[in-house]
This record gives sequence, C-alpha cells and structure tokens, in this order.
Amino acid sequence: MPKRDRPVAELTNIGPTIARRLRKVGIETRGDLDRVGPAKVFQRVCAEYPRETISVCYYLYSLEGALRDRHWDAIGAKQKARLREEAGID
Repeated sequence: MPKRDRPVAELTNIGPTIARRLRKVGIETRGDLDRVGPAKVFQRVCAEYPRETISVCYYLYSLEGALRDRHWDAIGAKQKARLREEAGID
C-alpha cells in the first residue's frame, strides 16, 4: 500500500479515539492529513468537539508526528511553536 494511502489508524501516534475523530472530520488517510495539514486538521477536530478539551500534544503534535513517523514528543521546539502559531494557539 502506498504511504499516502495508509489509513490514519495505522499511523504513528494515532490511537482509536483520534482515528475515529479524524475520520469524522474527513481525514481518512495519511494523504488526507498531509494535504490538509496538522494545524487545520487540529482546528477541524476542535470545531467538531467544542465541549471537549482537545490536548495540543495528543492531537496537534501527534498529527505532525504521524506525518513524520515519529513520536509526538520528538518534534522539536521550533516545530511545535510553528504548529501552535498555524493553529492559532498562544
């Protein structure tokens, strides 16, 4: 299976709850996540679940890590700051 076609549930950092929420906002594959981008996907999830606290590390950073195939905590401080800025956090 081409890398872009991998279902989100198979990506690094993406557990069943996040995968379900991603599918609900139209993100089915790694390619979808790459096309839309982690910050916009994070915003979609937050908009879809307005009454819930959506953790930045478990969503925004995890989405970036999923694209890079690395643990969310391995994303550098500069990249985390850029992601927060793109997502409108801070």
